[in-house]
Amino acid sequence: MAKTKPKADKALYSRLRDSGVRKKVASRVSEALPAKGSKKPSKAHKIADELSSAADSIRERAGGGSRKRSAAAKKAARTRKANAAKRRRSARDGAKGRRGR
Repeated sequence: MAKTKPKADKALYSRLRDSGVRKKVASRVSEALPAKGSKKPSKAHKIADELSSAADSIRERAGGGSRKRSAAAKKAARTRKANAAKRRRSARDGAKGRRGR
């Protein structure tokens, strides 16, 4: 049995083309999405990851910086805040112990 070409999602294709994506890329993306209820969209996820990495490299070259760095900075700030809270709590407990002598 011969494999048939998957039917493209015309609405997605039009939206991608309107946003400036090339015809070949738009058609690959719209054909990668499986019909509802069929198989997992692993091919679509792979293409989306490729497009995301391309967008990230454009942002980095444009001087916008990486979103990952921002996330790492937020995590570091959370860690510093948590460590400061631990220090305050133990200092308070130590002061209570010295007061009772």
